[in-house]
Amino acid sequence: MHFDAAIFDMDGVITDTASVHAAAWKETFDTYLRDHAAQSDTPFEPFTQADYLAHVDGRPRYDGVAAFLRSHRIDLPFGDPSDAPERDTICGLGNSKDASFNRILRTRGVKVFGSTTALILALRRCGVKVAVATSSKNGALVLQKAGIAEMFETRVDGVVSAELGLMGKPAPDIFVEACERLGACRHRALIVEDATSGVQAGARGRFGLTLGVARDGNTEALRQHGADIVVNDLSQISVDEIDHWFETVVRTRPGAPGERHPI
Repeated sequence: MHFDAAIFDMDGVITDTASVHAAAWKETFDTYLRDHAAQSDTPFEPFTQADYLAHVDGRPRYDGVAAFLRSHRIDLPFGDPSDAPERDTICGLGNSKDASFNRILRTRGVKVFGSTTALILALRRCGVKVAVATSSKNGALVLQKAGIAEMFETRVDGVVSAELGLMGKPAPDIFVEACERLGACRHRALIVEDATSGVQAGARGRFGLTLGVARDGNTEALRQHGADIVVNDLSQISVDEIDHWFETVVRTRPGAPGERHPI
């Protein structure tokens, strides 16, 4: 094989939990925006799927809250991660979203994309090391509930990021950490992402291949933000096709095989 590692985002790539996150964000922001509209005597503008994709998808929870509020020119104090969900702070709103996510998750359960697990198993059979890197602080819980935690050699999630002080996407920190834990060089690593912030992270980290998964019809946005290849589902690409990319494209890139690139 011409590559050694594959690093997968979780929500929307491995597990069908992006829809759970989107529903939790909408519930949280719509409640807040209704109250804000009433207090400021302005029209209520509901949280949309476009808002989700543009501002919160793939980002750490508090970063997503801050980005969305900025887009609406709403200024709230950051607060503290221990803030109750009822607090009008960035952390309070983020914690409210987390409570909604866990409640919806208990109701819906965790669904796994079969095409993704099939690709992961194929990669493992070929000797490729596999990791999961997600902004979610619920990463361990979701993977455990889905029954797939053992498929990954390492996990870098929101809890690990907080412990190590890693920056959230679009910074490449969590992918770099996962790659180093796998003992792989970045130019021989695959990143699989469905969020624009995630493919930005893959491109900024100068990984060998950043593969975008456009489940929300956001093909062009993923390409524009750094995806080398975009598919609608991982059934549309094989291990051989990925290996061919590393053999024919990465090998001929200027500077290859640079093991250490500035972030």
